[in-house]
Amino acid sequence: MGAMWRTIRGYILWSYERGSLHYDIMVTLILLFVFVSPHFINYKDKPVERIPHLTGVVVVPGAKGELIYQIQASAVNASGGGDVSRQLEQIIEPISGAVRITNVETVKDPSGHLQSYKVWVEKE
Repeated sequence: MGAMWRTIRGYILWSYERGSLHYDIMVTLILLFVFVSPHFINYKDKPVERIPHLTGVVVVPGAKGELIYQIQASAVNASGGGDVSRQLEQIIEPISGAVRITNVETVKDPSGHLQSYKVWVEKE
């Protein structure tokens, strides 16, 4: 019984020489714990779910290497007489930094309702 307690004490105090059988057993137990325990223990370490941008901005590369931002029409209030290009700029700036709008094109569905805006920008 004393030999068993000495062995357990050696494991707890990590007193076995490197390369010995008991050292290899300790390392194997540690590796098993590290790789197998997440399947049985919930550590609650999942990544935070990212909520997509509410404005629905899609960035696509242009033919000349520029970026084209496609913004849903619902993100822009065009009926209130507000400046549409300023609103588009306010939506794009948090994504890309300071920019200057060079071109704006509206995209409509077959019935003529406004779907989105295509916006070409230049970095300032």
